[in-house]
Amino acid sequence: MQNWYQIFPRNTWLSIYAWTIFCILPFFFIFRSSSPTEIAAGIILLVAFFIAYRLSFSSHSFLVYLWVSVEMIINVAMIFLFGYVYLAIFLAFFIGNIRSKVGFFIIYGLHIGTTIAAIIYGMIMDFNLYMTQLPFIILSVLGVILLPFNTYNRHKREKLEGALEDANKRISQLVLIEERERIARDLHDTLGQKLSLIGLKSDLAGKLLNKDPERAAAEIQDVRQTARTALKEVRELVTDMRGTKLEDELVRIQQILRAADMDFVFYGNAKLNNTPLLMEHVLSMCLKEAVTNVVKHSAASRCTVLIKQTPNEILVQVQDDGVGFPEGNPLVQGNGLTGMRERLDFVNGQVDVEVMDGTTLNIRVPNVILYQDVEGRNS
Repeated sequence: MQNWYQIFPRNTWLSIYAWTIFCILPFFFIFRSSSPTEIAAGIILLVAFFIAYRLSFSSHSFLVYLWVSVEMIINVAMIFLFGYVYLAIFLAFFIGNIRSKVGFFIIYGLHIGTTIAAIIYGMIMDFNLYMTQLPFIILSVLGVILLPFNTYNRHKREKLEGALEDANKRISQLVLIEERERIARDLHDTLGQKLSLIGLKSDLAGKLLNKDPERAAAEIQDVRQTARTALKEVRELVTDMRGTKLEDELVRIQQILRAADMDFVFYGNAKLNNTPLLMEHVLSMCLKEAVTNVVKHSAASRCTVLIKQTPNEILVQVQDDGVGFPEGNPLVQGNGLTGMRERLDFVNGQVDVEVMDGTTLNIRVPNVILYQDVEGRNS
């Protein structure tokens, strides 16, 4: 809904200066009249039109159609009495804000019909007056025909964009829920198991303390080692939970490849636009896993990484010149690719493998576009 000061339509094919002229111009047509009564009537009609126009933006349900009807009557009266056609453009803009399809076409048809009929009648009554402004009248009629559809389609697009933004927010919420569940599973599988083992070995060491001190000391040593392992796994888990940007991950994988004596080639741009940190973190984790597989299994001498963001998707491609995946290699269905697919499922992404002169891993996720809030409109 427009604010009280937003009298002029926005984002249309007419500038603010043209709308200002359309607001001032009727006074020229009114004051041409020699009769004070006609001048007073014209000013009253003009003020009533803009009051109804403002109220039509702030009203709901049948009141919208009531104020539009008042505006149509005033528009016809201004054409009959003063030959002023251009209030029809204001009304044409507002008609495009009507969300009801049936209501839109009914008001649209009535507005075109009454405006053209009033112009024809006016030309019959005062041909010379209308001929002097004929090019502007033709442009106004075209505006009356085209402007409602332009505004209607724009609002429809904004509504779809708003729905897409809500869907993206919902996906982000689901991703967070899934990530929390994954973290809970990791904690249970790592820390929970280790703590259970520490408890059992501590109980056993207590029982053996007097019977077999040497074995009790060995169990205590195992407890100490298990605690260190658990602490290490928790630290790794916390590190993985932190958001990682692709730019930072590229630095790390370059160090890994350099240590493995592999050439590193990079194409594209690692700085993503309008991409949530969680999605970028998922891509970073998958990139790290892919490069780790190249180092461990490919026997390659060169690794190429491509990062490309398009309006529809983000592509991260990892290519090597190694031995590829032999048929039936368990790595294709191993933990590495399985983990990637599980992570990418959270963000509706996918991964596929191509084997030809090495191995190419294509990681794709849909591009998330952040939209500005759109204003609500009347129905």
